[in-house]
Amino acid sequence: MSDLFKGYKGPALELLKKFSIRVWSDAAVKTTRGDFRGIVLPRSENDDDRHIVLKLATGYNVGIDAGTVQAMEELGYKEAHYKIPEKEFPFAKEKKNVKLLGTGGTIASRLDYRTGAVIPAFSPGELYGAVPELADICNLTTEKLFAVFSENMGPEQYIGLAKAIGEEIRKGTDGIVIGHGTDTMHHTAGILSFMVQNPPIPIVMVGSQRSSDRPSSDAALNLMHAAKTAAESDIAEVMVCMFGPTSDEYGLLHRGTRVRKMHSSYRSTFRTIGDIPLAMVDRKKITPLRQDYNRRRNDREVKILPFFEEKVGMLYYYPNMQPDMIDSMVDHGYRGIVIAGTGLGHVNKPLYPAIVRAAEKGVAIYMTVQTLWGYVHMFVYDTGRDLMAKGIVPAENMLPEVAYVKLAWALGQSTDLDKVKQLMLTPIAGEITEREPYNGYLIFQGGIPEVEEFIRKFHK
Repeated sequence: MSDLFKGYKGPALELLKKFSIRVWSDAAVKTTRGDFRGIVLPRSENDDDRHIVLKLATGYNVGIDAGTVQAMEELGYKEAHYKIPEKEFPFAKEKKNVKLLGTGGTIASRLDYRTGAVIPAFSPGELYGAVPELADICNLTTEKLFAVFSENMGPEQYIGLAKAIGEEIRKGTDGIVIGHGTDTMHHTAGILSFMVQNPPIPIVMVGSQRSSDRPSSDAALNLMHAAKTAAESDIAEVMVCMFGPTSDEYGLLHRGTRVRKMHSSYRSTFRTIGDIPLAMVDRKKITPLRQDYNRRRNDREVKILPFFEEKVGMLYYYPNMQPDMIDSMVDHGYRGIVIAGTGLGHVNKPLYPAIVRAAEKGVAIYMTVQTLWGYVHMFVYDTGRDLMAKGIVPAENMLPEVAYVKLAWALGQSTDLDKVKQLMLTPIAGEITEREPYNGYLIFQGGIPEVEEFIRKFHK
């Protein structure tokens, strides 16, 4: 295929040839749905053959169906090279030393238009080229531990991260940032909160909902907020740092065991559940919202407990769930099961025999609530009392994902179910709280007059 028409085929290619339009042309396009102007971008080799892609002046890309195009005109041409400029990261003795550990994700990236994939920028030089403001915050060094989508994170990566964090702490690093895809960031934050206990420095997980080539990207600001937190904050815990509101006013620091991704695309997707965030952060300051956090210390002591039992699963209960769901897990050697039950922690009676069989075979079974907010209270109704009598242990107000990773961590250390229970029900990193504060549960319903007034006055 000619470089003039990179990635194009079928009807889209014929259209470009008809009007003598090259890839990277500044083109005016008249369609049955309106007029457009933008740069003709290469097509991914994996995409369909019916669309022409333009990068508009706004920075957004738009796909135009070849069948709607009436005319095209080339107004100019300049081939683009989508590569982040690399500059030497400056070092200043007075600034704190921050280590960025990379696992994947799009915290700083460019787009490969051949495949449509996002290519992460990761060296200090690339990051400085992409986000020069970082040099005003800290001395940054990087290490690429993994390059995986967050759905592919698992025990190997968790254990590797925990050990790398321990090594950086022993080296004297002032703060650690972990670049991570957002989809399972709360799982990793949870397990690291158990694997890395009582750290003397901040450990800040950060990602972006929108890649760096998009005008609405949150990547640069999230990275600046995370670097500032790692360098300057006295909160020495595993945290998630992402947008607070949907605007770019400030970020929030969420405790690693109480945070969850709650929206598929909003930049403000991460929320502290059943509590309030640790702090707000912007480019000028860090504002704590509470005082009960582990504080930064000058020593290099940390407890690294990199344990994980892979044969642990999680079941989200639904009406008419069949007992073979549990039987299958038992038959396949699962040692632990976390159930996200209805209401205060309930499942249907047809599951009872499977639960009894699992408990008799030494499977650890813990109950959480799929409501996310609130505590398991299995002693209120007969169903809950019956389930406890059959071997299910209430997991207080642990989030289901946190209970899952904690059970895997606990079973990785012991086969003694009493010891596992002690580990599970002993609060380690805020995963179980004595109570939920009045402002730890706020879900406003749009359309209601007082809520609409609040939204107009403030922001979402």
